[in-house]
Amino acid sequence: MVDFGRVITAMVTPFKSNLKVDYDRAGELAALLVRTGTDSILVTGTTGESPTLSFEEKLGLYRAVVDAVGNDSKVIAGTGGNSTESSIELTRSAEKAGVHGIMLVVPYYNKPPQEGLIMHFKSIANATRLPIILYNIPGRTGINMTPETAETLSRVPNIVSIKEASGNLEQVTDIKRRTPPSFKIYSGDDTLTLPIMAVGGEGVISVASHVAGKEIKQMINAFQNGDIAKASGLNAKLFPLFKAMFVTTNPIPVKFALKLTGFDVGGVRPPLVRVGDREISIIKNALQNAGMLP
Repeated sequence: MVDFGRVITAMVTPFKSNLKVDYDRAGELAALLVRTGTDSILVTGTTGESPTLSFEEKLGLYRAVVDAVGNDSKVIAGTGGNSTESSIELTRSAEKAGVHGIMLVVPYYNKPPQEGLIMHFKSIANATRLPIILYNIPGRTGINMTPETAETLSRVPNIVSIKEASGNLEQVTDIKRRTPPSFKIYSGDDTLTLPIMAVGGEGVISVASHVAGKEIKQMINAFQNGDIAKASGLNAKLFPLFKAMFVTTNPIPVKFALKLTGFDVGGVRPPLVRVGDREISIIKNALQNAGMLP
């Protein structure tokens, strides 16, 4: 089974000035991420503004990123949605485009019961040979995938991992207790990476790694090597930056942060809006204090 590593970056989608997808810039960003600590790249997740991307734009991004990173990184396609049939169609097309894995978010807005989640994820898993990461983020989807449901789904051969963004360490611990050792748990929040690893997590699917990938990798490596003091120190240093990346709706802050650090990826598509003056100050200060401004 594919090893996605410990630092997966949920990549933003670069746009041109007219808000058309900039596929060339997407490839350049992917290559930059690989050079700065990213093990695998998640394309068209929430950070990639997936709700505003068309089917064709998503496929174009998969191809562009796969071509750009070659054998240097694994590429994961965010093909989940609240329509099982549509998710199956996009998953099959992503597999043909050459991605190495799939991430599936809990269906949003229609709020299926746990039985519906199991049916949804199993149906998509049966439609692909690729390894699948589940994505639990109750704050955006309106429902929580329970540890019992994660346990059931972990028995599906190609469902190999979960991105946990519930913010609940007890839940993460319960998932770890219920699932096989091979089933990997990733933090969905940069601020909780170290705590989740302390209860058995594998790493993080990160937003802040766009600008702090090397430092996040150092923190994780220190923890894995038993240097808890160093890991804790790096976490404390990065904490204001982690918080700044969510001072307003993701990915507004991280796109602005990339611009400040010299890698402009354009704006955000409506209904998202440009970063405000208050947020600008917070993001600038966090980057400055972390020593990340040129």
